Amino acid sequence: MRYWFAEHHGLPSIGSSAPEILIAHAAARTERIRLGAGGIMLPNHVPLKVAETFHTLEALYPGRIDLGIGRAPGTDPVTVRALRSFDAEQFPAQLAELLALSRESLPPDHPFAPVRVIPGGVALPPIWILGSTGASARFAGSAGLGYAFASHFSPTPAAPALAAYRESFEPSEMFLAPHAILGVAVVCAETDERADHLALSMDLAWAYLLSGRLAPLPSPEEALAHAYTPQERAAVRQRRELLVVGNPEKVRAEIERIAAETEADEVMVSSLIHSHPERLRSYELLADVFELDRTAPAHAARVPAGSLDAV
Repeated sequence: MRYWFAEHHGLPSIGSSAPEILIAHAAARTERIRLGAGGIMLPNHVPLKVAETFHTLEALYPGRIDLGIGRAPGTDPVTVRALRSFDAEQFPAQLAELLALSRESLPPDHPFAPVRVIPGGVALPPIWILGSTGASARFAGSAGLGYAFASHFSPTPAAPALAAYRESFEPSEMFLAPHAILGVAVVCAETDERADHLALSMDLAWAYLLSGRLAPLPSPEEALAHAYTPQERAAVRQRRELLVVGNPEKVRAEIERIAAETEADEVMVSSLIHSHPERLRSYELLADVFELDRTAPAHAARVPAGSLDAV
């Protein structure tokens, strides 16, 4: 199993502005699952610092760390300026620099050639390129990296992107074969009615985003009391199409359908549920209905399409 933390800034609904710290915190309290960034938004960082951070995590928790990398800043335009983010167009060059620094493969005449990533003696963990529109699919494939598509919030169809990734894949020292993860938004409960009630939180959260309001994840009760405008209702209906909601058997059938349609190697679940106990219960129901082996070692990540390997 995997558990990833995404880098977001200035969003009261997502407490993950420093995913590398959360990875270390979770890794110190677990023994088998893989922990990773889903992802580090590379334009917000200099490559050397990312290399140092993930060399350190890999040294501390060998074989249990993943490095997902994205090109979006993960925040609003004003916060982007505060972060002093690089132009996203520099993303390929930043990634190339990150890999070259880690591998000590910069050409001798490069100004950073003498730089050494500390700690040495370890490599970067597996790298996954994150995508939400498909634009990064061929880049990830040609670089021989993993690919993770964010269907949990992107309305762009995932199947063409995953197909383009597989078609363009070139083996590398990190990945001998293509490996695609599909993110899916899921709300699971004992009954369809209860799941639908819990999903009301995400309905209002989308309405808030539409109006530019940044707020903590609302409760279902707040959503029931909200007076939706016609535009908000239309947005909610559209976003509900991205959400898998229902009882365990219904959710399993829909996830298996999506996985088969996209030929994803893994499915990673995102569950924005207001109540923490209800969120944990949703994950427990998914683990049970998919008959997941909770004692499996961290490296046992490859599963047939249609299986739920990552939560």
